[in-house]
Amino acid sequence: MLQEKTARMSIFRFAEAVDLEDTGIMRHAPLTPVQAEGVQALVDAGYGEGARSRVLVDLPGFSLVHVWFKAEFPLLLHSHDQDCLYYVIAGSLRLGRETLEAGDGFFIEADVPYTYTAGPEGVEVLEYRNANGFDFVNHARDAAFYQRAAQIAASQRQAWLDMPPPSAARK
Repeated sequence: MLQEKTARMSIFRFAEAVDLEDTGIMRHAPLTPVQAEGVQALVDAGYGEGARSRVLVDLPGFSLVHVWFKAEFPLLLHSHDQDCLYYVIAGSLRLGRETLEAGDGFFIEADVPYTYTAGPEGVEVLEYRNANGFDFVNHARDAAFYQRAAQIAASQRQAWLDMPPPSAARK
């Protein structure tokens, strides 16, 4: 999906954004048997209904992704091989003991494992990278994590289907 650099200015529109999984920008590292079984349990429980990632910009040496995690979405502990700056545009998230809200952000260096949990209204973040591709390395290795996350996904699945993004409340 790498957009050609044709001018010194580029316009992008949210309506034209492409789903991250359809672009090849994010490469998934191989999973252990425990992870593969856990991820399948998440998929079966409706985990995919709780997240949406869309590539807004994919220019040479720069990418911008809009991510919407719905209420209480349990993000896997993971890392990427590229630095990333995250900016919360709506909703809230819990990162460790910190609660971040619209206007807040955080920076994660390459290869540093992290996770966060979307707040009760969900969260929308922008992910800025000085790269056109990055990996996703799953560090969630405990079967108990997958069981808890699958229970959350199953209990939230119907609500996630009908949930508006937190930015809709501002309109």
